[in-house]
Amino acid sequence: MPHRSTRRLFLNQAVLSAGAAIAAPALIGHAAFAASRWASDPFRLGVAAGAPTPDGFVLWTRLAPVPLSTDLQAPGGLSGPSIPEIAADEAMRHVVRRGTATADAAYAYSVHEEVRGLSPGRSYWYRFMAGDASSPMGRAITAPAPGASVDHLSFAFFSCSHYEHGYFSGYRHAAEETPDFAVFLGDYIYEYVEQKRPVVRHHSDGVECITLGQYRNRYAQYHTDPDLQRLHATTPSLVTWDDHEVQNDYADRWSQTFDDPAVFLARRAAAYQAFYEHMPVRPVFSKPHGAAMRLYDRYDFGDLLRINLIDGRQYRSREACYRQPKMGGHVETATSCPELLDPSRSMIGMEQEAWLFDGLARSPSRWNVIANDVMMARLKQRTPSGEMGSWTDDWNGYPASRARVLQHIADSKPANPVVITGDIHSFWANDLKADFDNPASPTLATELVGTSVSSPGPDYETFKTYLPDNPHIKFFESRKRGYVGVDLKPGLLTARYRALSDVTDPNATVETLAAFAIVDGNAGAVPA
Repeated sequence: MPHRSTRRLFLNQAVLSAGAAIAAPALIGHAAFAASRWASDPFRLGVAAGAPTPDGFVLWTRLAPVPLSTDLQAPGGLSGPSIPEIAADEAMRHVVRRGTATADAAYAYSVHEEVRGLSPGRSYWYRFMAGDASSPMGRAITAPAPGASVDHLSFAFFSCSHYEHGYFSGYRHAAEETPDFAVFLGDYIYEYVEQKRPVVRHHSDGVECITLGQYRNRYAQYHTDPDLQRLHATTPSLVTWDDHEVQNDYADRWSQTFDDPAVFLARRAAAYQAFYEHMPVRPVFSKPHGAAMRLYDRYDFGDLLRINLIDGRQYRSREACYRQPKMGGHVETATSCPELLDPSRSMIGMEQEAWLFDGLARSPSRWNVIANDVMMARLKQRTPSGEMGSWTDDWNGYPASRARVLQHIADSKPANPVVITGDIHSFWANDLKADFDNPASPTLATELVGTSVSSPGPDYETFKTYLPDNPHIKFFESRKRGYVGVDLKPGLLTARYRALSDVTDPNATVETLAAFAIVDGNAGAVPA
């Protein structure tokens, strides 16, 4: 009979025996580094864990005593080993793994330690040591064993954290709720500098990121935020990206600003490397190769949950009617832009579509989540001339690609498909329909959309006028910042839309603005 686990399994499972099998670490480094005395704390960017498997996870840190640096050869770090120490208890008394991980000079002295050989379905605690310095302690999890019966999980999801527009109080409040893991859906940083709206706190260099050094410093500045550090230390992460990790509204090699594709790909390569240097992603799987970096991946949590983490930027077709002077996403109609309906166009690329379809069709899980960067539900909105059209930068600009995803769901019937989404700086609850023009059409899946952590939302009054033309939208609110907390059981998913009191206040409080439930076997969210 399979072991029945609970959410508390990840937070409180009994300590492993001293004889537990531990994968042997690779010993890399030199004694001089191990004895180093630091003039400043090298762990100023914190620690993080991610990519959980049944026998391990990835641990991340970056040695950066001078977090912001203009020197690409020595960006505030020191080459050599950092010692990860992993324990089965929060007091770090029962150490089950100690080894030496390389702080890679080529990647800004970041550490990506892929740990294996641990027990499934439990929490571990860890820290790094380098010379006379010790990092903050963090918590990691291993996923339950394949097929293990899991009766409760919780997670939170986030998007759109613009440093200049507010504080990251949402990260702090989510950490206090002790979810099993966090999902970052994109716009973890913003590459540009605000020129139009009031600024709460400034990007340190005052320029838009283009070079590796600029992107690297931008991530480093965000990682110095205490609320972000707290969330990463307490809550393992799954991460994907949207556009602002590179440039607003980019699509594959096509820039919002109509740059030469070769020039833009060089910028994308710099951005992708900086992303890798600051995220707990698998080093072999996700290490960038120039402007290419594999990020989409699949995570299983026993028999309860499969998460398909997709990449909606790197492989997408060029935006429909991409031409000057239109800069990035804009509203088009099928009449003004017949290219919108071209069936060869894809939001995620044909190879990733096939990967996603296979993962949904073969899933053994009770719940199947697609973690996605931009809105999937159809949203009719008005063009400047008053016609109803589609926004070209989200799934509305790729309707044939969306139709293939929904048709596959209808045909393969994965259990309880749910899409979680960021990007649009507002809360939504949407029915994903077989035919969006027919309200009686079957609801095939549910989309839960989280608002931004700090970025300003779209105009509420304007978007509210679109709702009568989109009856599959069950909830909309763009005036609040925050995140979404999800509790998951075999028979029920409950999503709480958590709204902050004031994103310009570092001590902002949080409340549940709305809650929605999805019942096993019944697509569509209902008020909870």
